[in-house]
Amino acid sequence: MAFENNLFINCPFDKEFKPILKILIFSSIYLGYKPLLSETTNSAETRVDGIHDLISKAKYSIHDLSRMESTKENELARFNMPFELGIDIGCKKFGNTQMNKKCLLIFDKTKYRYQKSISDLSGNDIEIHNNDPEIALRKFRNWIYKIKSTKIDSANKIWRLYNEFNGDFFEIAKTDELSKADIEEMPLEEICLYITEWKKGRDHFK
Repeated sequence: MAFENNLFINCPFDKEFKPILKILIFSSIYLGYKPLLSETTNSAETRVDGIHDLISKAKYSIHDLSRMESTKENELARFNMPFELGIDIGCKKFGNTQMNKKCLLIFDKTKYRYQKSISDLSGNDIEIHNNDPEIALRKFRNWIYKIKSTKIDSANKIWRLYNEFNGDFFEIAKTDELSKADIEEMPLEEICLYITEWKKGRDHFK
């Protein structure tokens, strides 16, 4: 069942993107999925092997292409995200029966921008988040609904609960004696653990 519940998130890990990444992590856990992130790959293996392993374990994937361009003079464009998207598309197209069932959500920040770099994606549905975490949440939630075709909580409710978690985490951080640096540099896998434990505790008192 792990494959059916795993969700690979291929996105930037920079400070500016973190608000979107955090809501995607929270909402995926809230909706019953296990986020798999390339930050958690084993350092003993090559990065590409680690990425391939995560992709092969996940039925669902989110690929964000909003950081493809260079941001400084003489800086090369960043193609990690489209490269990983290509691996995932290859797995879906040429893999075994299980891989053929993979579902991919592709994000960008503005409409048609991706076509300047990856024209082969023309004709695919690309969701636009405008660098807005709440929009990204709504696009993700609606994507899950279209796949599952069953009643799930609204994006508005998930957003409210996400803010509730952030408020509770302030108290959790004090209890666990987390410094500002501890929180800012916390591994994503540990953030997932805190969200999972918070949700379990909240569900227990429903």
